[in-house]
Amino acid sequence: MNVTSLPVLAGIAATVIFASSTLPMLGKALRTRDLSSYSLGNLVLANVGNVVQSVYVFSLPAGPLWALHAFNQVSTAFMLVWFLRYEMRLLRRRRTRTAATQSNTKIPTMVAR
Repeated sequence: MNVTSLPVLAGIAATVIFASSTLPMLGKALRTRDLSSYSLGNLVLANVGNVVQSVYVFSLPAGPLWALHAFNQVSTAFMLVWFLRYEMRLLRRRRTRTAATQSNTKIPTMVAR
């Protein structure tokens, strides 16, 4: 593989651009721990898609596509782990608070006369 060929240079540039566009999202998710704008279903499907696509990508000769795919796999896996860690914990807290609030609220009962 000729490293100076136009397709390889384009692949390297695309990998750097895609990774650069994803890093702020990862930084914000880690910093704020707010992943409420993501859905569990989407993150699971993205991870499954990455695993399946690995069969194809890693059958190709090593190159920029491997780096891009590996970065995408790792970043998507981090997002799923963080979602499960932070958002699911937040949902459990909300449910616990709601249940506690509902159990403390007295519901008036009707008395038959």
